Amino acid sequence: MDPNLAALDQVKSMAIDLGMRFGPKLLVAIIIMVAGFYVARWIAGVTGRAMRPFEFEPPVRQLMLNIVRALVLLVFAIMALQNLGVELLPLIAGLGVAGAGIALAMQGVLANLVAGLTIILTRPFRVGEYISIVKEEGQVAEISLASTTLTHPDRSRVVIPNRKVVGAILHNYGQIRQAQVEVRVAYDTDLNQVLAAIREVLKANSRVLKDPAPVTQVALLADSSVNVGVYPWASISDYGAVGGEISKSIVETFRARGIVIPPPRRDVRLLGGAAPGELRAA
Repeated sequence: MDPNLAALDQVKSMAIDLGMRFGPKLLVAIIIMVAGFYVARWIAGVTGRAMRPFEFEPPVRQLMLNIVRALVLLVFAIMALQNLGVELLPLIAGLGVAGAGIALAMQGVLANLVAGLTIILTRPFRVGEYISIVKEEGQVAEISLASTTLTHPDRSRVVIPNRKVVGAILHNYGQIRQAQVEVRVAYDTDLNQVLAAIREVLKANSRVLKDPAPVTQVALLADSSVNVGVYPWASISDYGAVGGEISKSIVETFRARGIVIPPPRRDVRLLGGAAPGELRAA
């Protein structure tokens, strides 16, 4: 008999034998995993509906649903492996060793994940709020396990690794910000008239919030002018435009009412002994 044919018959016989021994178990294992997939999806749906009254943040809700799915699939995977006759203790030991190596190789990624869990659970800021952190600022667009994404008024996006966020000094503006505008008036100006004119300007601007009320006060007694501070509140979306609109309206209102905005002044005098043409600023 041809040796090649004999070897082929032997391989075919072994394949048939393995199929007879493990085929039904493999089929049952596949059925178990498919059933586990649908059961995990169903349980995650039930869990999601049960969490609605608690109003969890979207990242927290998604994290909990992912954990539920993973736990259910893990239970079904263990059942499938047991059906195949796999020894679980050596497998778990091997996975532990592999996990330790992976953890060492992915320290930065794991640090981001842990920091992401900290942000999601402690909630120092939420999606939609305006924050300033690690020399960056913007409106929070997304909070994931790995990073936090901010959007700027110029439509750019900043992605910050979560390990850079946790432990850093955070300034959370919330949903509104306070604009800062200063205007200079002469010392002989009626300040009550100035403050009344500014309040009218603020009242007429639709971007300025009524609550909290804008702050208008004398901010500084400068050398050649009285500086009046104007500090209105505006929503995050209007913050970029409100300062310029108020400044323009104040200038126009002051011109119409004869309120003088003095230019910067510097007194210059000649000191004794100065060479001709030399001027020294006092």
